[in-house]
Formats: sequence, structure tokens, C-alpha cells
Amino acid sequence: MSTQASPASGASDATAAPAARVSDRWERWGDRLNPLVVKEVRQGLRTRTFWVCFGLLLLACLTLSLIAYVNTQGTSYSREGRTYFFSFFVCLGLVHFGVIPFNAYRSLAREREDETWSLLLLTGLGPRRILGGKVASFLVQAALYASAVGPFLLFSYFLNGIDLPTILMVLLLGGAWLVFLTLASVCAATLADGRMGRALVRFVLVGALLVTFFQALAFIFMLTEGRGRGISLDRDFFLGVGVGLWLLLTDGWLLFETAVARLSLVTEDYTRRPRRALVVQTVLTFVGVAAVWWLLGREDDIPGIAGVLGGLHLILTGLFTATDVDGQSRPLRAGTRPWSLLRTGALRGFRLSVLLLVGWVAGCAALLWASDPSTSVMRTGMALVALALYGVIYLSVALLVGRMPRSSRFASPAAVRLIFVAVGALGAGVPPLLAVFLGLDGDDPLLNLLNPVLGTLNFDRREWTDPSGLRMPPELLLCVALVALLCAFAADRVLARREREAHAP
Repeated sequence: MSTQASPASGASDATAAPAARVSDRWERWGDRLNPLVVKEVRQGLRTRTFWVCFGLLLLACLTLSLIAYVNTQGTSYSREGRTYFFSFFVCLGLVHFGVIPFNAYRSLAREREDETWSLLLLTGLGPRRILGGKVASFLVQAALYASAVGPFLLFSYFLNGIDLPTILMVLLLGGAWLVFLTLASVCAATLADGRMGRALVRFVLVGALLVTFFQALAFIFMLTEGRGRGISLDRDFFLGVGVGLWLLLTDGWLLFETAVARLSLVTEDYTRRPRRALVVQTVLTFVGVAAVWWLLGREDDIPGIAGVLGGLHLILTGLFTATDVDGQSRPLRAGTRPWSLLRTGALRGFRLSVLLLVGWVAGCAALLWASDPSTSVMRTGMALVALALYGVIYLSVALLVGRMPRSSRFASPAAVRLIFVAVGALGAGVPPLLAVFLGLDGDDPLLNLLNPVLGTLNFDRREWTDPSGLRMPPELLLCVALVALLCAFAADRVLARREREAHAP
């Protein structure tokens, strides 16, 4: 019997060989970039959640399109584009701002609950590539949803009432918000290790996603309706959008680095990247604030607002940076110096947080003084300095309460953060209650000298009997600075002692 291949089979093999080579090449490139992306995308596309959401999304958009066709039939000129664009965007927002971030959280949380995270580490990818693959896979799924809704969003343009720049701006802001929510959800999955902690994190995450979903829709509605009714997008609007995009970008990077650090081994220098990200974010943000302040005529509102928002941001990030565990692994001790603030350990995290907070406020106060050395600007500068000092005081007190006892019951990062919240609530709430019992004003300057809320506001207020005077003179600010210095020194010494004990054999 003849075994010679027929010409037809030879031709088919010849045409199939290039296709096979192309397929193999794409598979090798996919494995080289991040093989987990392919795995997670395939697994996500097989789930019932994806196809149910995809089908309902298409059905909702198709129904809205039919309604738009019926309502605009017979009219020579329609201006319903912005209404239907917002309706289509609501359908997409339900998936992008709700389903995708929560599924990203559940994907990583399930790996840790089922104890399959160690199996992923055995692949040799490392926490960074694993988390990057998970985030990228859910962004690919989000792109599939967006590709299905994209024609409908473009269809709303032909109904008039909305222009292409507005559509592109909304899609840009929505995409940035999607990426930030996905990174924040992945980071939230690394916060808790116990069952109760995971349940609490899930409850908080669901609540935060619901609140931010309605806030995002309110902003998009204001943007689309404002453009449709002739509201101009002035300089302040674009400045706010630029600041928002910058914060979403840098904070998303910071959250991703934090998630990687929490999943790294204790023998690794896991804090270097997140702390470096925080330093880079702070320095570049201040450079941007100074540039905008100079270009816009040295207005004092810019460093004032930036100082308050940046100070609150640094206090919040410092709460996580300064509450690291005590000590270091043995391989990291040899190369650690007093100025190695990016290394692991609560001592170096506390020093870095204080330096960044004080440096940020000092820079913003210098810009304020260069703008206009008047009494009003002086009051704003004193309020900024007071905000930083209060942050140092209450962070130091939380560390002292958690670290001074010999027992390590309150020394864990989660316990110190709860102590910070409790001490801050007491400092803000007890002085006004005490003023009620003493028959004094609720915002009495001396009684609220260490109040983080009313104290900051009092430094920014003028004296009612003398509009040009200060309600709280600089001498009181020096008293707060002295208290902050003592608290920071005490916390530094306690953290140094705890680190020596952790390194003791």
C-alpha cells in the first residue's frame, strides 16, 4: 500500500505550518511577559459571572438604543445625546466600578484563604509578577466590557447634545478611576490574615465601592450636563482634573507596591519600593505645586490647599509606614545605616514619615510666605505647621502606647493603627466636652491647644476683637512644636529599644 502524501494534504500542511509557528510565537511571548495573565483571563472568561454581566450589559445597551431610536424617530433635530451617553455609561460603570474591582479582590483573597498562594510562589514568578498578572487580567476583562459598550457610547454622539472632547474626557477619567479601584481592591486583599479581619475588609470594601460608584456617577453627570448647558471648563477645572489624575496614578503605584511588600518574605527588603514610591510621589508633587504656583502668578491659595491635602495624605501614609514590625532579618542588618530610611523596620519608617511630613509643610509654608507675607497668609502658614505637628504628636503617642509596655499585645501594626484612631478621637472630642462642663467656649484656644481639629482651625482664625490680629499667637505654636519634639524623641527612643531587643539573641 502506498504511503505517499497527496498534493492536497501537502498543501494543507504547508499552509498550516506558518499558522502554527505564529501561534507558538504568540504563546512564547505571552509566557515571557506574564503567563499568569493568560491563565487568569482564560479562567475569568469561563466563569458564569463574566457571561452573565456581559449578556446583561449588552441587553441593557440594546434596550436603551431601541428606546433612543423610538424617541428620536420623526424629529428633525434631537439633543438627547448626553442623556443616553450617561445612561450607557451607568451600565458600563456598574461593571467597571463594581464588578471588576470586587472580583480582583476576591481572586487574591481566595488564593490566600485556600492557601494556594504558596503554590503560585513555587512557579518562580514572585509576588510582583503574580499581582501584576492578576491586575492585568482584570483590566483585559474590563477592556472586553468597554469594547462591547463603546459603539453605543459613540452612537450617543450622533444624537447630538454631546461633543467628542467630553466623551473622550469621561472615558479617560473613567479608565483612570477603574485602574485605581482595581489596585486598591488588590491591596485590600492583603490587609488581613484572619477570618474576622477578611470579613471586615470585605464589608468595608463593598461599602467603599458603593459610595465611590455614586460619587463617580454624580461627577460624570455634572460634567456631561454642564457641557451640554454651556458651562465652560475653566482653568480651575482642568487644574483639578490634572491633580486628580496625578493622585490616581501615584497612589495606585503606591498601593501596588504596598500590596507586593505585604506578600513578600520577611527576609527580603520589602519596604524599599513602597517607601521609595512615597518619597518620589512627595518630591514630584511638591515640584509640580511649585511650578503651578509660579506659572499662575504666585497665588497663595495653591500652596495653602496643597499643604493641607498633602499633609493629610502624608499623615495617612505615615500611619502605615511607621507601623512596620520591629527589627530586621539577619541578611539586612549588615547594610543598614542610620540614614537607610528605606530599609525595613518601624524605627526607620517613623523617621521617614516625620521627615516627609515636616519637609512638605515647610516647603508649602515657604511658598505661602513668598506669595504675600501678610497676616492672613501667616495664619494659613501657622495652620499648616500645626497640622504637621499634630500628626507627629498623635502618631508618636500611638507608637508609645503600643511599644512602651514589655508585652507585645498592642505592638502589632493593626493594633497601633487602631490606637492612633482612638487617641485622635479622644484628642478631638474630649476638650469640647470638657469646655461644656467648665462653662467655656467649645473652641477655647488654650483648652484645645492639642486638639488636632479645632487646634488647626484656631491657628487659622483671626481675633474677633482685632480683625488684623491672630487668635492664637506664634508662642502657642512653639508650645505645640515643643510637645511634638518631645513625643517624637520619646517614640524614636522606644522604637530603637524595641529593635535592639528584637535583634538580641
